[in-house]
Order: sequence, then C-alpha cells, then structure tokens
Amino acid sequence: MLILLALVLTAHWGGLSWLSQQAQSGKPLVLMPEPLLTRLIVPAPAPAPPRRRQVPVRAPEAVPALVEEAGVIDTASGEPSVTPSSQDDAAPVVSEPLGPAVEPTVPSEPAAPSDDWPPDTRLSYRLKGYYRGDVDGSARVQWQREQQRYQARLDVSLALVLRVSMISQGVTTPAGLVPQAYEEHLLWDVRRLTFEGGFARRPDGTRLAQAQPQALQDTVSQFIELSHRFSSGREALSVGSAVRIWLARPQGAALWTYDVVAEETLQLPELGPVQALHLMPRPIENPAGVITAELWFAPGLQYLPVRVRIALGDGNHVELLAERIEQGAAPVAAVPEPHNP
Repeated sequence: MLILLALVLTAHWGGLSWLSQQAQSGKPLVLMPEPLLTRLIVPAPAPAPPRRRQVPVRAPEAVPALVEEAGVIDTASGEPSVTPSSQDDAAPVVSEPLGPAVEPTVPSEPAAPSDDWPPDTRLSYRLKGYYRGDVDGSARVQWQREQQRYQARLDVSLALVLRVSMISQGVTTPAGLVPQAYEEHLLWDVRRLTFEGGFARRPDGTRLAQAQPQALQDTVSQFIELSHRFSSGREALSVGSAVRIWLARPQGAALWTYDVVAEETLQLPELGPVQALHLMPRPIENPAGVITAELWFAPGLQYLPVRVRIALGDGNHVELLAERIEQGAAPVAAVPEPHNP
C-alpha cells in the first residue's frame, strides 16, 4: 500500500479515470516547512517487547514511553550516541498491563501530544521490482509534529519520470493518530479526503462506506500509527498475533488484518542486518483490486517499517528497503513555572 496508488494509476490509468472527478473541489493542504534532521538512526539491539496495555475508550491516558531508542549518530560529529533515558539503559521500562485491550475510538477533542511520539523522522527507501520489466526508483516517508498537529508525507519517484506524493495531516492524541485531511498528487491529478467523526469523505460529500466509526487511518498515516502502537505497547507485535487497522483510500474504506507470521533477519542497504517482524495481510471483503502489501517492522529501529513488498498479481511486484533513517532532536519537555504563593 505504500506506493499502491502510484502503480495502479500508472498501469491502469483509464480504469481509474473516474476518480479525477472527485478532485475538483476541496481546499489544498498548507504544508509544514521541511524539518531540521540532525541524527542518523542505526540499528540497536532489539528491546524486550513492551507489555500490551489497554487503550481507554472514554478518557484516554498517556501511553508509556518508548521501551528503548535505537542507536543514533550525530550528523555533525559522526560519532555514535544514545539518548539517555535512565540510570540503567540496559533495563527496558515497561508498564503493568491494565487488562484486555479494546478497539480504540476517536477522541472527541484533540489532546496535548504525549511524550512518546517520535521526533521528526525521515525514512529513505531503495525501490526495486518488476512490472512488465524491471522497475527502479526511490521513496521516502517523512513524519513531522508541531505541538499536537502532525504531518506524514510519502514521496515516490519511479524511473526518474513519475513522481507521486501522498500527504496526511491531523492531530496526535494519547489514543493514536486522528487524520483530518489527506491528499494525493500524481502528475496533474489531485485527490482529497477529509476525516470527521471517524469517517472519511470525498470532496463531493460522499462518505466512504464503513461498518462503524473507528480509529480510521489513511494510506500514509497507517505506518506511523502502527509503529506507535508497537513501540508504546498499545499493540502486541509478536509471532502469532494479529494486527487490525481501518484504512481509507479514495477507492473506499476497509478493515485490514495482518498476521505476524515470522521474525526475520533483513539485510538492509547501508544499515546491514536488522531483525524485523513480518506482517502478512489477509484477504479483505470487496477488495478494490488484487494488490496486497507485506510489511516488516524493526524493533531495533524504533519499530519503523523497514521493508514493504507490494504484490500486484501475475508475478508483478515492487519492494522497498530502508537505506537511511534521519531524525531530529528529541522534543524538550516543558518545565512548569514555579508557583509563587
């Protein structure tokens, strides 16, 4: 799904031309400025899996901090460094379980950002595959946050000719990401979705079919949302578990279920060997095409998605491998002002 729409629109432009009629209205997004990224993230020993904890339904509370941060390299000095978290970095911090997990709901009001959301981050990928011939290119996923607002952006370049951008904006809450607007840019075509009350709408007002309001994500926000679920302990990431996420795209909305089928050692360009958990998607009801995506999340790299493999049918496929991860400085917690009686 990472470059799903780019490939479908390239290969079957005529079959999806009706979607262009949905892009004639709606206001464009106001983009955040480019972030200042100062560190390179390198693999660290995989932390112990955080204990799964309950997500409150009515009054969400802050989720636990990241268990252990991946190693980083200061781009100015080139020396490895690790952000200190406690006096004993070898012992991961976990929280006691609060009971059975429940399906998260959309908070009614944006909450202040929780401290465990990652700083500004950019993942650069090497793209290779086969679609009626060899395919080469590159992609990047970029995450930014200003106070409680976020922006997640995907940029794809295929064969130095076709460029695709997908942008998600919304708010961070203790219960997860809440998208508010989504845009896709392909050549001259722009498509938009707006989110409200857990539902997504096209610019003409059409609401995408969905069984009930859920924590609905879009094509880009899903990767940040899943990484945060795993790193915070909101969702178990272990072989044999299942991960579910509601996903909205211009074609429609559906509940996707991923089975965690294996833990594997990946050989990543520039990053070397990395342990990652392999997520395999189940077939969904009324699919809008034959495309499926397999995902690999790496606990030793802050649970980021380091590999994505898109199956297009008839032996066609595309694969993305992370080759560079950049990150800004960790946000500084606000210091309360002293109280003067």
